Amino acid sequence: MDIGVLTVPLGGESIDDAVAYLDEIGVDAVELGVGGWPGEAHVDREATLGDDAAQAELEALLDEHGLRISALATHNNPLHPDEERAAEADRELREAIELADQLDVGTVTCFSGLPGGAPGDSTPNWITAPWPTEHADALDYQWDEVAVPYWTDLADHAEAHGVDVAIEMHPNMLVYEPTGLLALREATNDRIGANFDPSHLYWQGIDVTEAIRFLGDRDAIHHFHAKDTKVYDANARVKGVLDTTGYTEEADRSWLFRSIGYGHDEGHWKDVVSTLRMVGYEGALSIEHEDSLTSSREGLEKAVDVLDRAVFETRPGDAYWAE
Repeated sequence: MDIGVLTVPLGGESIDDAVAYLDEIGVDAVELGVGGWPGEAHVDREATLGDDAAQAELEALLDEHGLRISALATHNNPLHPDEERAAEADRELREAIELADQLDVGTVTCFSGLPGGAPGDSTPNWITAPWPTEHADALDYQWDEVAVPYWTDLADHAEAHGVDVAIEMHPNMLVYEPTGLLALREATNDRIGANFDPSHLYWQGIDVTEAIRFLGDRDAIHHFHAKDTKVYDANARVKGVLDTTGYTEEADRSWLFRSIGYGHDEGHWKDVVSTLRMVGYEGALSIEHEDSLTSSREGLEKAVDVLDRAVFETRPGDAYWAE
């Protein structure tokens, strides 16, 4: 496994400075934003698509620092009920897949998107319970009439380009937990899988290593985000974890995204790495920094420090003791 970084927190720096810094702190791979919420501070998707010279320049820069691209990232909402917004997100995603193909990058990371609850809605609707029954009807509409037709076509596009699409399971999106991810994969093709980000699973009460086994045993993990979360029980015991308090009101929130090691200890992260190895995942652990209690550089460096002791640098040897 490689230690990687989603470079969005370094978006205020040039790509030259960002990759030089990441090389210096011991990073092996980068996940580059090319649209949507991650933006495209380091790679202009439209300008790079089909431009051999621009692609060669990017590859030369990364080769100089011994870095590879683990994925291209374009997180947006291609199922948005606003047709213009959905079309923009769809174009970003399709072009990201095409660019990944041209760069020989095997994976694009994204969200599943979230539709409205019925035809004519203007706002996405996250359904979290099947009652009153109109919510169950809305969920059926979202899956059967919007998501499955869209993602079937998108999965065919990904297959045509030989690129895996790694969906981050994220609340306020249609796919936010492992069984939903598997349902979408089974309704489309095996190009659809997970960008396994444990941070959103922790606060939902999901056992992360069990979820890794659940998806990994089905070869459904295409990419991994190394991102931690801490649940603050003093708040969660009062208001639960469906918390709409602002992310910068840290003391009042039930949970916060934290740097690796500040939500769960090093032993837990070693267990995560070991479980990933058990299910055959050999890709990047791409650090996503969104810890509001520290700076981007400090958060990245502390995460690299923990993961450096957790990852295995060699392949398993022979189990000579079992012979």
